[in-house]
Amino acid sequence: MWTPRFSEKNAPVYLLIADALQNDINNGVLPAGSRLPTLKELAQTLAVTPGTVNRAYEEAARRGLVQGEVGRGTFVLATPERTMENVQLPHFSPSSSARRDHIDLSVIKPEVQAQEQGIRTALEHLVASPELGLALDYSPEGGHPAHRDAGANWLRRFLPDVHWQQVVLTAGAQHGLLVAINALTAHQDLILCEALCYPGIISLVHGNGRRLRGVEMDSEGIVPDSLRALCRQEKPAMLICVASCQNPTTVVMSNARRAEIAQIAREFDFYILDDDIYGFLTAEPVEALSSFAPERSVYLTSLSKSISPALRIGYLHAPAETLSRLTSMVRTSIWMPSPLIAQLASNIITSGIGAEMLQTQRQEAAARQAIAAEVFHGLEVASQPYGYHIWVNLPEPWTSDEFANLARAQGVNISSGTQFLAERSGHTRAVRIVLMSPTSRSELKFALTKLRSMIESAEPRLYY
Repeated sequence: MWTPRFSEKNAPVYLLIADALQNDINNGVLPAGSRLPTLKELAQTLAVTPGTVNRAYEEAARRGLVQGEVGRGTFVLATPERTMENVQLPHFSPSSSARRDHIDLSVIKPEVQAQEQGIRTALEHLVASPELGLALDYSPEGGHPAHRDAGANWLRRFLPDVHWQQVVLTAGAQHGLLVAINALTAHQDLILCEALCYPGIISLVHGNGRRLRGVEMDSEGIVPDSLRALCRQEKPAMLICVASCQNPTTVVMSNARRAEIAQIAREFDFYILDDDIYGFLTAEPVEALSSFAPERSVYLTSLSKSISPALRIGYLHAPAETLSRLTSMVRTSIWMPSPLIAQLASNIITSGIGAEMLQTQRQEAAARQAIAAEVFHGLEVASQPYGYHIWVNLPEPWTSDEFANLARAQGVNISSGTQFLAERSGHTRAVRIVLMSPTSRSELKFALTKLRSMIESAEPRLYY
């Protein structure tokens, strides 16, 4: 079976495969009529996704090197088909050549190459379909009904009792957080969240003139007794909670804990903002936190983690009495999310492409979690079987800032645990390491192995 040989690696993997294929054809290694490996065979050999190999074969076909035949495979074309007129040199994007001396394990996102084929298919369908007209005009309050209905269909996998009339479109989850905070709380109101939380929550709450307090956490997330104690001290207006695959701790809240949190919300009369952007990554389906108190809960998710960061579409599902405030805040902040992106997202959902892409991401995450478990065996690591990141508690004498700084100096970007502290008085010796950012599993294993060796260094301060 043909296997590509990469002369250099400063380019996307699909281009490396296509370039190696062209070199072997030109050098006579692959004569005309040669049958290439199947997508699955070559993907397994190179430890990449079948979508990456498919894109490489498409690039080779564009150069006039190969041709696919339905039911038979992909074959090398005769030499006359390959002329300089139909061969284009690859164009490298800025991201493929910038800072390749660093491996970035700091940004949570889906694996990029697994997104490409699904997005391309959906774009081709959108361009050719009559639905394009919906994407070229202003949308009504809350979003076009067809886009809201598609969003409702997506939400039903996490929140069964969804009504499309209660769905509001936003420009991603971060915008959804801003909309809910500004629509349902007032200046100087108290907002609660996990003691360790996503930094975007911290910046939004303080940036919009609200006050923030962190609630103590355990292995299931927010501790109910601590939440109740804070509520007795001062009435909160809202609790922002990431109950599934929490960022950064990875914890998943049990249904019993969710029910208890919902009861406290009723007891002290505050809103729950159920940020479920990672709900699709749980090992087993879990009932959304907001379903335990639907009359006072706003459910939020988006497609940025499950499908692609480029799909800046978020979905809020909220009680009927809050909808006018939420839609008004969308108008005030951005007027409307892009109808073009909303239509593309709707096509991806309704066609079933989205569900397939979601499963592909889960499978890739599971493979990368296995690599992390192998490399970090024996260390104190919090993780989920299908999670995008891990939370590593460092042994003494490390501090989280010290280790993150050293890792950056050694060419690996990770996140210090201190940036997730809801309050400056908190403390953590942990770091968050993202597994999905590197372009390949081999690059991930290299970076994790490097981090493991640094963790085991006896005198970390000697590196400064």
